[in-house]
Amino acid sequence: MRRFRFSLEKILQLRMFKEEECKIILGQAISALNKIENDIKETAVKHHNAASQRFNNPVDSQSWDMYILRLEREAEELQKKAAQAQLVVDEKRALYLEALKDLKAIEKLKEKKQKEYKKEMLKFEMNAVDELTATRFAYR
Repeated sequence: MRRFRFSLEKILQLRMFKEEECKIILGQAISALNKIENDIKETAVKHHNAASQRFNNPVDSQSWDMYILRLEREAEELQKKAAQAQLVVDEKRALYLEALKDLKAIEKLKEKKQKEYKKEMLKFEMNAVDELTATRFAYR
């Protein structure tokens, strides 16, 4: 009895590789976005601490004001980077979903072909058993 052989196995392997590659790239993009979001949170904490220090130490209020302004500009810049990183994440997610869709299509086709093969093999085995039984009765 021959074993099941899927004719599109190489394409399936390529699509699996592409899906895995897209997943890794998406993970890297999400990681970059998370780093930027963490930087935004750190900047907000620094801003809060600087604002409270400004009122605790009124002698250096001008230097604290400049530091606070720099932190605000940094926060704005990080917000812009976060927006750009979110666009990249959305783009990479779309590519990943497309690769996943392509992979699932081939996997469903393979499953369908396997079911057909099993059905065909079962039919073949039933015919072989019927032949054996018929031959046995013919010789009696």
